[in-house]
Amino acid sequence: MRFFRKFIKVVYEFVEAFVISASVFVVVYLFLMQPHQVKGASMYPTFKDKEYLLTDKITYQRGLPKYGDVIVFKAPVNENFDFIKRVIALPGQTVMIKNGNVYIDGQVLDEYYLSSDVVTNPGQFLLEGESYTVQPGEVIAFGDNRGHSSDSRDWGPVPEQNIVGRVFFRYWPSDVVGVISNQTRASN
Repeated sequence: MRFFRKFIKVVYEFVEAFVISASVFVVVYLFLMQPHQVKGASMYPTFKDKEYLLTDKITYQRGLPKYGDVIVFKAPVNENFDFIKRVIALPGQTVMIKNGNVYIDGQVLDEYYLSSDVVTNPGQFLLEGESYTVQPGEVIAFGDNRGHSSDSRDWGPVPEQNIVGRVFFRYWPSDVVGVISNQTRASN
């Protein structure tokens, strides 16, 4: 009988620890941060296919995205999938693609995160030389690998309610583990 009581006590403690751990995981996953896997090459060279990232889900509950933030959001065509892109333009800004460059409010955008030879081509939504003013409650987001990215150039602005969060940490593969920061230049 004594063995049975010890066994029940051990099982009870195991179940209790599991329930507490699962509860903490659910709270963190639903409200604080969420893991995401990079699928494809649209953010290359910043992120590579199959890398794992953590997304901060609370930053945008207290404020809006900033230029240069890498965000995760529900895909515009199928919201069962998430996209990872970089914020290019914010509400009230006018964006235009002309001669391979991105213009914000009439000025060439300093895309410090891209190599100088990257050319940005227009898409089905943002046509060559035509401007679009970003409306309240939306952002414009592009992939860093402009030649291989389906982004706001093709399907338009990202509604803020579709934004899952801001990418803040890369945890796999182990040789690139680290914090992802938006180190915008002082002029931005």
